[in-house]
Amino acid sequence: MQARNTGVLIGAAAGAVLIAIAPAAAADAAHGKVVFQTCAACHSDKPDAIGPSLRGVYGRKSAALEDFRYSPAMQRANLTWDDANLRAYIKDPQAKVKGNRMPFGGLSSDADIDDVIAYLKDYK
Repeated sequence: MQARNTGVLIGAAAGAVLIAIAPAAAADAAHGKVVFQTCAACHSDKPDAIGPSLRGVYGRKSAALEDFRYSPAMQRANLTWDDANLRAYIKDPQAKVKGNRMPFGGLSSDADIDDVIAYLKDYK
């Protein structure tokens, strides 16, 4: 009886270790493009767009486009749009850059956020 329980415990422990070290599911840029359509309503390449173009945003400094009038909060933010900053901003824009003008409450799904970031990395 003792040997059987020990085997079960070892098997369960091995399974837990495999789950813990397995890579997370890869982000889906194609799904990110679909989710991004919500953003594209304001962030288009049109000169009269409400928000700045997000084409090439990944790796860019915040408030860097010359042809867009950014909020003072965004001008002071001094961020580089990398994975961590994009994730925090897309999740809760007002918490990441207090006082910014973007009227968007953020995305609640971590998977959607990861997918949008994967899309933005290739949106050039």
